[in-house]
Amino acid sequence: MTPNVCVVGAGAFVPSRVVSNERIARAIPGWPAERIEEKVGIRERRFLWDIDEATGRAIPPPENDGHIYPANNTDMCEVALQKALAQAGVDAKELDALFVVTCTPDAPHFNHDAMELHRRLELREDAFGLVVDDGCGGTPYVLDMVKKMMEGGRFRTVAVVASAFTSPLVNREVYTDELPPGPGRSKTLQGYLSMYVFGDGAGAVVLQSKPGESGAEGILASFSGNAYGDLVIRKGGGLLKLPYQPGRMRPADMAFVVDGFRVARSYPEYMQKCLDAVLGPRPELRSKVERYYFHQPNKRVMDAFVERAGLPREAVACNVDRYGNTSAAGMLILLAEDLEAGRVRLGSGDLVVVAAVGANVHYGAQLVRL
Repeated sequence: MTPNVCVVGAGAFVPSRVVSNERIARAIPGWPAERIEEKVGIRERRFLWDIDEATGRAIPPPENDGHIYPANNTDMCEVALQKALAQAGVDAKELDALFVVTCTPDAPHFNHDAMELHRRLELREDAFGLVVDDGCGGTPYVLDMVKKMMEGGRFRTVAVVASAFTSPLVNREVYTDELPPGPGRSKTLQGYLSMYVFGDGAGAVVLQSKPGESGAEGILASFSGNAYGDLVIRKGGGLLKLPYQPGRMRPADMAFVVDGFRVARSYPEYMQKCLDAVLGPRPELRSKVERYYFHQPNKRVMDAFVERAGLPREAVACNVDRYGNTSAAGMLILLAEDLEAGRVRLGSGDLVVVAAVGANVHYGAQLVRL
């Protein structure tokens, strides 16, 4: 019998530092503070690192200061994962695999952040530790892959951690530069929009396979897909765009540049595909979904989709107006916060949906009975 893949714990970390629209607009000129809220529905975001509004640069914590924690991406992931393990009542040594979904790792190569978590939590030597370089759609995409692996019987207990670490990227020269028109894109893109919408945070979920009847607790339906479109562009950092190659780099190549038009156009299309994939085969469950955990590109885009899809607004969790877009971490942060508040409960049978689309393009969804 195929085992049920169950959510047994979730955890989150969001920094306490609140950065207002006024502060970020002074650091990265582009739109005034009022226009930021008007256009994207975000009032403030949370940053782990502070920013210098005069110079438009991030302020890193002192080097080798052990008194500051969390101070980086791995630290945030560790806090979220420890909370998820504690809620699940699972020892880290029980993990068969750890996947970290992020496009803002502390070090870009060799699975650094996953392997550092592996070391800190003292996972077994044979437990996998991998970083998945992905953005906003990466969490349900990886969850779908993990579910298939667990159903095959190789893994029994797996942790998926997702993070966004935007604050070190604050750089006026980089984010006020422009990307000129490119293939399939007729207009110049501005980098400052990304600084206005993104925030810092990490979320984690622990999955465990359990024997049981079909339709009982666990992931009832799962889906992932691939499409091709540059919703977010970052050309720098790879071998084709190295800083010391004269004439090949410009400041904006090091920015994560959001194509706002493409996001607004594609988000409803792929999010509807996600909902249709996990709820279409089970129409009797559609009215019983207690909570929806969506990727939140910004509040205006998500609100428009919720209305278009005819979903009850009170059932759609939202924190993007206060935290900013926390990329792959957003859905897990929302779930962890709801569990902590008692809005949904593990072992209750509550039905929830996780769905996301992002970056270049991964999209996916899960229908979960908690």
